[in-house]
Amino acid sequence: MSERIGIASDHGGRVLKEKVSQYLRSLGHQVFDYGVPVDDADSVDYPDYAQTLAKEVGQGQLPRGILICGTGIGMSIAANKISGIRAALVWDEFTARMSKLHNNANILCLGERVLNHDRALEFVNIWLNSEFEGSRHQNRLDKIRALER
Repeated sequence: MSERIGIASDHGGRVLKEKVSQYLRSLGHQVFDYGVPVDDADSVDYPDYAQTLAKEVGQGQLPRGILICGTGIGMSIAANKISGIRAALVWDEFTARMSKLHNNANILCLGERVLNHDRALEFVNIWLNSEFEGSRHQNRLDKIRALER
C-alpha cells in the first residue's frame, strides 16, 4: 500500500537519506524530502530539520516520517520535543519492530555513521510493515500524550 512519508537529514545523514528515499520510492511510496540535498556537505543544525518534519507529522500533514543524522540521537531528541511525536531511534531488527508494535512510533530515526546502510533499509521495511498492538500499549501512549499538555 502506497503511503506518504516525509524524510529529512542533516549533513551527517544525507547519503543514507538518499538511499532510504530511493528505497521508499521503489516500494511505491510518495516521499516528501525536507533536506538536506545529498550533494550538500555543508554543516547544518539537525534541530532545524527535525522540527520541520516533526511538525508536519505532529499536525497530521504526513502520517509518518524518517529522520537521519550521524547517530540518529540528535534527530530523535529534537523530534520528540514536538507535540504528537513519538520518534524512535532504532539500531537493529528488534528495536525497529518494537518501535511500532509497542510505541506506535510515527518517526523512525537512523544513524548514517553507525549503521550498515543495507541493514538500515531492512529496519525501514520492518517499521513500515509492523502494526501497533494497541491494548495496554495504548494506555501508555495516552500517558505520554498527557505529558505534552
